[in-house]
Amino acid sequence: MKKSVLCVTALVETSPQALPLGAACICSSINHSKDTKDIFSARLFDFSLEDKYDLNKIAGNICTEKNLFAICFSVYVWNRKVLEELNSLVKKLRPEIVTMAGGPEVTANPFSFNSFDWLTAGEGECSVVNLLASLDLGTEIDIQGVYKNDGKNLVESYEGKALRSMPCPVENLSSPYLDGTLDVKKYGGALWELARGCPFKCSYCYESKGEKKIKYFPMERIEKELDYFQRNKVPQVFVLDPTYNASKQRALEMLKLIKKKTPDTFFYFEARAEFIDRQLAKAFAEIPCSLQFGLQSADEEVLKKVNRTFNKKTFQKNIGYLNETGAIFGFDLIYGLPGDTFKGFKSSIDFALALYPNNLELFCLSVLPGTDLADKAKDLGLTWQKEVPYLVTDSTSFHSDGIERARSLSSCINFFYNDGRAVPWFMNLIRPLRLRPSEFFTEFEKFCWQNDIDCESNDFEKITQVQIDFISKVYKDRHQEKMIPAATDLISINNALSLVTAEGKGSVLELSYHPDDLMSEYGTDILFFSQNAGRYRNRTRVFGNRNGPDWQVFKK
Repeated sequence: MKKSVLCVTALVETSPQALPLGAACICSSINHSKDTKDIFSARLFDFSLEDKYDLNKIAGNICTEKNLFAICFSVYVWNRKVLEELNSLVKKLRPEIVTMAGGPEVTANPFSFNSFDWLTAGEGECSVVNLLASLDLGTEIDIQGVYKNDGKNLVESYEGKALRSMPCPVENLSSPYLDGTLDVKKYGGALWELARGCPFKCSYCYESKGEKKIKYFPMERIEKELDYFQRNKVPQVFVLDPTYNASKQRALEMLKLIKKKTPDTFFYFEARAEFIDRQLAKAFAEIPCSLQFGLQSADEEVLKKVNRTFNKKTFQKNIGYLNETGAIFGFDLIYGLPGDTFKGFKSSIDFALALYPNNLELFCLSVLPGTDLADKAKDLGLTWQKEVPYLVTDSTSFHSDGIERARSLSSCINFFYNDGRAVPWFMNLIRPLRLRPSEFFTEFEKFCWQNDIDCESNDFEKITQVQIDFISKVYKDRHQEKMIPAATDLISINNALSLVTAEGKGSVLELSYHPDDLMSEYGTDILFFSQNAGRYRNRTRVFGNRNGPDWQVFKK
């Protein structure tokens, strides 16, 4: 009978984004490697942190595994404490079981762990296989990137003293989708790995000390995985390739394949704005997808401090190509960056929202162990949490009160703009107010405090009502009451159409203008529209059909 190996991880949630791809890759490698496939049988074991879980019960379930030899824990920022505790519980029940840990947290600083028997830093497909094979044979272990816990100290097993393990060639790696290790139906979608490595060295990223090159997975594997997604009717795929469009020809070839093989699957890409051109923008617009760009800041000097380059004019021009084609995209911003200020963060918000992103994700800077930023953080004037999630709490330029204000403002933006799906009408409606987006949201933040509004709620219909109430207030405060009916109608009709598209839920609206007028090009200029459009009080039913969202008007 083969010896059992469990590849264990704790998910932040059960979703495609949280799918346990890292643990699955290790599991797949153990089952396919010539050194382990005849000796060990590995399987995936995961649980979600968003569910009610009992670690004692989970440890008990793990220990009932027949012929269990080893457990491989996949450790990230969000699950480190839980998995360390789970490991301790397992060792109390079954001290003879070999436990090992890998993943980004281990790679960043293996010497910060003291409870696992073994640690593997870097990509684990080869090092874990070699470690298991050596443990089975009882031979001396001399493996790059592998560390042993001798009960007192962590000892590097490899005489060469290299920090990370030697990665396997990507063309030799088995696919956890194609071999059945992963069941995409359990997670509602897939994480899709197209390449490893990054040519950029942003100092806050785990890749800042990784290989400065990209290793592409073979096109043959990629085509087979696309066929798998199509056969299994996978609704959404999150692409793991931080610079998907760095190679234009490869990106175009893959978009062509996606269009041909998986026309009904929605894809999420990370991309670099400096590589976008008209041809790529058009290709992205021809498939169901969205792109996310790591803007991080609109200040070139701030970005230089974290080893990022940025040209504001090029960024604006290339994002303009996406707007021309109707491609969906969003931005990431980070607050707390060295050299940045709360005022600078608000300027970045203004720059970002003026480009009409579908979403704007705002994050506090984390000083991740093992990164270039962690090495330089003190010299850069940063103060941060020394345990997960390692968030910046203060800096010489972005003081602690500014961090808290940025966190609160970010929550309000996420509620109103992202969860409120405000992109179709937001800039149109705030333009007559002569408010910068950050000023608008500062007022909204105060409105939320005064009215005890929970910005963590994601009830879309309630958010719509909050949007209408606040827009009405700011127009009234600025003596522009005549535009309120047009403004509230634009919110109502756009949000109702979004509700049908996203959730398949219809609604009935009481409108002051005809929806055909509201959704015409004249509706994109609220000042012109409110001065020239004729009122048409009506009841409109918004619904979905095979051609998408539609409406039917009933005159009052």
